[in-house]
Amino acid sequence: MPPPPTRRGRPAGLSVLVTLLMAVLLTATGCTADTAGTADSARTADPVGPALTPAELRTLERAEQVLIGRCLRAQQFAYVEPEPEAGAETDARRFPYVVDDIAWARSHGYGLEQDRRIAARKEADPNARYFRSLSPERRKAALAALNGPRPVGLSVGMPGGGVASASDSGCTAGAQRSLYGDLRSWFAARLVVANLAPLYVPKVREDRRFRQAEAAWARCMAGQGHRLAGPHESRQALSGLVRGLPPARARVAEIRLAVAEAECARDSGLAKTAAALDAQYGAEVRLRYGEQITTRLRLQRSALPRAHRILAGAVLPSA
Repeated sequence: MPPPPTRRGRPAGLSVLVTLLMAVLLTATGCTADTAGTADSARTADPVGPALTPAELRTLERAEQVLIGRCLRAQQFAYVEPEPEAGAETDARRFPYVVDDIAWARSHGYGLEQDRRIAARKEADPNARYFRSLSPERRKAALAALNGPRPVGLSVGMPGGGVASASDSGCTAGAQRSLYGDLRSWFAARLVVANLAPLYVPKVREDRRFRQAEAAWARCMAGQGHRLAGPHESRQALSGLVRGLPPARARVAEIRLAVAEAECARDSGLAKTAAALDAQYGAEVRLRYGEQITTRLRLQRSALPRAHRILAGAVLPSA
């Protein structure tokens, strides 16, 4: 995942070190917003073709990491390209309204084990240890090498307001330029599409039909001994259920609550209602931002052959 861009109009809230570590530790599959953006492009009929598969997205991510690593090592900084985690594509699920996949809930609960595994991988990551070991001056130089000296050169107005900015120099920008060719178009399209969900998810939750289905879901959950006003209270309820329990028993409690939530989502009609409303409100937003969705998909597809050559060890000409 590229380093978080600076957002004017909203506080960045990240220290230099945190920004650096996020840049070297995260991948796009761990980013909820970008996942939503992938769904947006998948739902849009586009002459460029269907949305990329998880494997194709992983190819682009890995190729970008390879290019970043080459660039940093050329400037005398150590860097190890992160290896994709086996099963991460199927394990990583986020449910914006309610857990509605019973089989997934039986296997993963609310995904807390996956969250803990991701956190542990970040803590043990050799790049994180390396950057923590650097002196303040050397760390500043590494940050400039990775992200560029200042967040200028790239900017885009965000769908929810404010402006996101990043440097058009540095290893990350260079890697994306090599992959996607048109860095400015890629930066703008990627960020816009990755941040569309906040434009319509609140509308879904506020819709009268959603609230009625949510009330039916709450009655179903009460019948199973869980008094919750809505799925948004599930995590808080889970915290109370597992407090003081050993890990194995906490895991059982997590799965039981998640399965109850998913079963009630099906039985109450909340899952169907949420899906229908998401499609309705989401279509309006995707129509408004169709050009950005098309641009992102076009650039991704054109980047795939280059990504395969990078992973095969080929040296690409400078973009």
